[in-house]
Amino acid sequence: MPETDLDPFREALGHGGVLSEAGETEPYVLDHRGLMRGETPAVLRPRSVAEVQEVVRLAGRLGFGIVPQGGNTGYVGGATPEPGRRQLVVSLERLASLRSIDPLNFTMECDAGMILAQAQAAAAEHGLLLPLSLGSEGSCRLGGNLGTNAGGLQVLRYGMARDLVLGIEAVLADGSLFGDMRSLRKNNVGTDVKQLFVGSEGTLGIVTGVVLKLWPSQDYRATAWVSLAEGAPLPEIAARLRRETADLVSTFELISGNSLALVERMRGGALGVAAGSGGALLIELSASIERIPLEELLLACLEGLMEAGYVEDAVLAQSESQRRAFWAIRETIPEGEKAAGGSVKLDIALPVSALATFLERAGAELARKMPEVRLSFYGHVGDGNLHYNLLVPEGRERVAFTHEVNEGVAHTVYEIARDLGGSYSAEYGIGRFKRDLLERYADPTRLTLVGAIKRALDPEGRLNAGAML
Repeated sequence: MPETDLDPFREALGHGGVLSEAGETEPYVLDHRGLMRGETPAVLRPRSVAEVQEVVRLAGRLGFGIVPQGGNTGYVGGATPEPGRRQLVVSLERLASLRSIDPLNFTMECDAGMILAQAQAAAAEHGLLLPLSLGSEGSCRLGGNLGTNAGGLQVLRYGMARDLVLGIEAVLADGSLFGDMRSLRKNNVGTDVKQLFVGSEGTLGIVTGVVLKLWPSQDYRATAWVSLAEGAPLPEIAARLRRETADLVSTFELISGNSLALVERMRGGALGVAAGSGGALLIELSASIERIPLEELLLACLEGLMEAGYVEDAVLAQSESQRRAFWAIRETIPEGEKAAGGSVKLDIALPVSALATFLERAGAELARKMPEVRLSFYGHVGDGNLHYNLLVPEGRERVAFTHEVNEGVAHTVYEIARDLGGSYSAEYGIGRFKRDLLERYADPTRLTLVGAIKRALDPEGRLNAGAML
């Protein structure tokens, strides 16, 4: 493509606003998991909402497609420009400011390019909590979090990204601006249009701003590492914890014995905690005031679970450093999988009541169809999100094995989840990697509605073509 085709964008964005050399664009065209290498004529880096509008108008006039990109930390290729589509990447990394915080209204207004951890820190400076928390929070950006409807560690108590949104600002395919940045919790003025953009992966508009709900800072915690007995009923344990702690459970994480062993192997030594024959749980209660006896509540509940034979052992964190050590183990599991040769990640959503049945049925089918494969499963099972991962066998090439699983046994796992009322995408989204699954499993009427919305807002199909649809 002639470089002069990019001159209008250079004029609009100024110095550093257009990256077109291969070395400059490389980080933006390789998906986070290294499963897809995309292609783009250039990466555009606007600094304001007005500049986003201008590049969208220019792209339409010059015949380019657009792929919005936040931190490029997604797992399903949703922010990767496809070869042959002539798609420009529009990165929001320079549109990354905190606009305002209202401590009395418990809200914050941010640019969509703001890094999640920076938004969390800004809230914390005012004694407030932004509860969205992910492993990639140090590099993912709010616009991407909204585009994929991110979940993370505290969905059980605070909900998905969708549940945290009060207002959205988005640039549409024609360059016009949709603005609904009010910080109202009650606002019944008809169809809630802003929610169309949450989970739409940049196919309906480029989110440029967001108003988010905040909570009082949760400065007091009780955290336990729990070794489970074989056959421990996860749904009953989760429900019992919620009832007996006044629903103060913020996280309820399952960790399988295999997942823990990967971390131990990577670190080259004992971890100080163990999985029981039924795996392990990492449980945390939190509150904004010291007067709530969190440790007492958690201990009483754990004692009851031990008496019932569900728990082999439990360790209550005695310091903040010990609490962080527990969480470091949980957050190191993906790195442990990578060190062991990688994994194929199946992101399963289930009703909590169906977790045990799913693990039994899916495990039996995998043992029958791929007996050589080891599992590493863990996740936010308090809200029904299970990361069900197949470790790449020794000697196998990761990408080739990924394609083999995704074309074969993954469908068996997904069908078991669907039979139990679950789905094949809990928090990763659809992107380009799960597009065929949406077409295969979605209700036809739902697909028709999604297509109609897409055509209404983006009739020429310029926004993130190839993602989802």
